[in-house]
Amino acid sequence: MADSAEGAALFAEHREGLTRYLARIVGHHDVARDLTQEVFVRVARADAPGVDADGIGRRAWVFTIARNLALNHLRDRQRQPNTTSMIDVPRNGTQELAAALQQALGTLHELDRDVFLLKESAGLSYDEIAATCDLTPDAVRNRLHRARQQLRSSLGSAIHFQLQRGIRLTHEQ
Repeated sequence: MADSAEGAALFAEHREGLTRYLARIVGHHDVARDLTQEVFVRVARADAPGVDADGIGRRAWVFTIARNLALNHLRDRQRQPNTTSMIDVPRNGTQELAAALQQALGTLHELDRDVFLLKESAGLSYDEIAATCDLTPDAVRNRLHRARQQLRSSLGSAIHFQLQRGIRLTHEQ
């Protein structure tokens, strides 16, 4: 990317969303921060695509780079036999619920998980997710619906257990 101001603007605009998305995929916030930095190293070295009429081009491009890096990281981690899984604990959650969420996300089809995380963690639109994952917007809707149903089913007992124990799952203000 020839313009460093443009790269800095992309970084400022997408850093937090990328880090949230990557943390959910790789399971550890520190690794996600490192991968976020690597995304922007690659962004700085590449020619950024133009922005299309909907303004989707650059954001989808940045998240495509992030998704590919995360998938490569997971493949590399699977090749290493004695790695331990590290799970981020949400600030207002419990370790048990965070572990249940990470496990439930792990049971999703890889593409369904990516679609879900791009929507819920990164806040991308259906069109941006479609561009990032090389899908149609209708396929994104279907995969997102399927992922949400699976997660509700998988997490239902964990959430019920936490409620029975009297643990608040949301932060009241």
